[in-house]
Amino acid sequence: MSSAMQFTLIGFGIDPDYQIDIINELDFANAIYGITQVAGLHNNSKAFLFRDVGRAVHAPAHITEKVVELFRSKSEFTFLASIQQKTSTSGVIFSIHESEHRIYERVIDPPQMDLTLGSGVWLGQHSHKHGLFKGTIQDVKLIFAPNSYITQCPNLNRCPTCSDFLSLVQGIMDLQELLAKMTLKLNYAESRLTQLESCRCERTCSANGVVYRDKELWVEPENCRNCGCMNGVVECRRIFCPPANCSEDSLSVHVEGTCCKKCRPKCTYMAQTLSEGQRLLTKRCTECKNGMMVRVTENCPELNCTLKEQILPENRCCNICKGYDFCAEGLICGENSECKNRNTRAECECKSGFASIHGDSTYCEDIDECVTQMHYCQANTACVNLLGSHRCDCLPGFIRVDDYSCTEHDECASGQSSCDDNAICTNTIRGHLCSCKPGYVGNGSICIAFCEEGCRSGGTCVSPNTCVCPSGFTGLHCETDIDECAEVLIQCHIHSRCVNLPGWYHCECRNGFHDNGSYLIDGSSCIDIDECATQTHTCWNDSVCVNLPGGFDCMCTSGPACSGDCLYEEGLKHNGQKWNHSLDHCSLCSCKDGRTFCMRRECHCADPETDLFCCPECDSRKSSQCLHQSGHILYRSRDSWIYSCQQCRCLEGKVDCWPLACPVLACKYSALVEGECCPHCVTDPCLADNIANDIRQTCQDPAGITRLSSATWPMPGSPCTTCKCKVTAITHILPDTDTHTQNADTHRST
Repeated sequence: MSSAMQFTLIGFGIDPDYQIDIINELDFANAIYGITQVAGLHNNSKAFLFRDVGRAVHAPAHITEKVVELFRSKSEFTFLASIQQKTSTSGVIFSIHESEHRIYERVIDPPQMDLTLGSGVWLGQHSHKHGLFKGTIQDVKLIFAPNSYITQCPNLNRCPTCSDFLSLVQGIMDLQELLAKMTLKLNYAESRLTQLESCRCERTCSANGVVYRDKELWVEPENCRNCGCMNGVVECRRIFCPPANCSEDSLSVHVEGTCCKKCRPKCTYMAQTLSEGQRLLTKRCTECKNGMMVRVTENCPELNCTLKEQILPENRCCNICKGYDFCAEGLICGENSECKNRNTRAECECKSGFASIHGDSTYCEDIDECVTQMHYCQANTACVNLLGSHRCDCLPGFIRVDDYSCTEHDECASGQSSCDDNAICTNTIRGHLCSCKPGYVGNGSICIAFCEEGCRSGGTCVSPNTCVCPSGFTGLHCETDIDECAEVLIQCHIHSRCVNLPGWYHCECRNGFHDNGSYLIDGSSCIDIDECATQTHTCWNDSVCVNLPGGFDCMCTSGPACSGDCLYEEGLKHNGQKWNHSLDHCSLCSCKDGRTFCMRRECHCADPETDLFCCPECDSRKSSQCLHQSGHILYRSRDSWIYSCQQCRCLEGKVDCWPLACPVLACKYSALVEGECCPHCVTDPCLADNIANDIRQTCQDPAGITRLSSATWPMPGSPCTTCKCKVTAITHILPDTDTHTQNADTHRST
């Protein structure tokens, strides 16, 4: 269930002593462990995110006393909060109680105001472990004053009355009558507009300060265009120029003051053809006049560039410097073309979207991309030609995707896509595409965070290359087990020793001690073993066993039979003597009180003389290294690690793994937490994993129906509650009463 309740608290005329800001009080008392400050539903106050983790968010003692006292002394209160709950969860928003019980069902009855001073005030949970709320909480306040809900309405200073509602109803009726009158007037106005639209009004055009009537034509010689007024819009076309059809001894050239080319005599000199007025530099400067090349005299200006930087332009007699602006000489180009400087001359070039007329770029005309199929309009669009360009308009009923395509609906913009929150939505013509954001993997509809080296030891990848480690592990990839024993995070009893386990620890009885059966977690239940009384000592011959804390001693009384010597391979070894085993040079034997003991030699890897055959864990050669199962980490011989609840070790290039040894639990109920390898004791049987479902056992639900063990069913009248029959007794918490029923476990689920 996702909800967002927003209240604004102003507090008109309310004594501040009768208002309690729960979140501020928790913050001042540093009682916000287990929750994270986040951006709330608004920025006017602090907001905190309550995650699905262990936490204890309760008010300090002085605030608890104040709340209880106000409840006992006042007859009315208002609880205000802004919340946004995580989807598919249930939890307690605010709780005041005396003892620890588990809540399975909640019924809203008139609240009990007479609270005891021993009550606790909790936020976002019922108690230490139960009813954990998941989501964001903001603006949590208790106001002990009559009609204090008025603080939610800043513009009201009293409680709304029936008269207020009657006035509101009358106002709505008056507005309805006014709407009916305005509708009649609007219909009349529309009928008049229809009549006006049937009248034909002549539209005029204005161009160059002159007003033209509809369908009137005129010529613009300066632009070489024929123009006309068409329904109030000026439309112009380039003056059509017929082919010049010049004779063999003439060329068509542009003549100043005319729009079309004219025939003029041409000159031919040294295999070159020149038009009227063009010049050519041979030994002297000559010019084409009336079809003949005549000599002319031209004084060339002095240039401010070197000879290598000078060039001779086409049809010129004088050099110029490179980079000369030919267009500055006034080459005339039409309105749809522009002058371009070339290496030795200037020429006209059509603008984008225009084409030359009869191969002459001096005057250009628009290209109709829609007719010539030179457009880029996609499906669901209509091509509209523009001067020098075109436009793709969406067909009726379609919305734009980009400049060239349209679609029926934009699922991305409307929030109706199937994309994951960590995906990028791209609208397409026939739907949309989902692609995961960088750092996430999936098909777009489902995107999960990706950690390149993975999260080990049951860790969870919550964001790109970010792992959340389970309890007892740390490291970037949860690869490091927290050694609670080495870091002195726990204290075991003197008769026990701390044994580190993956993600956990265990207080194990020392040699010479055993547990008395109570299996206390700190090892204080370890008691001494009397080896003398249990006949588990190794005293030889006539020696006397003497029990000691954690061990025993052998005392010799008298006589040679109490020497403690040992027989070994038809020889005699003295008490306390050590020697090498005859068949295994890696073992060392010793004589102790008449008995022979053999054990593997201790390995000292720092000693260069260490025998690698006896101590393979000291082998540091590359050929003896091992690769982790994930393929990302290389271990040396003798290194160990944990993988899939197995203890693994590298020995001479080979990986040996064996199941982790979990301590024997003497408790009745146990549960295995996700991400851990060994079970823990639990007191709540509903949380246990080791309860066998005996079909011979039954439960009776509140409706009187008999249910078999492990059966589940929805609670009548409460669709968000699921019940399950377990072979145990659980407790339902109801207001002011504790009712114990057998074998019916009810859970909230949304």
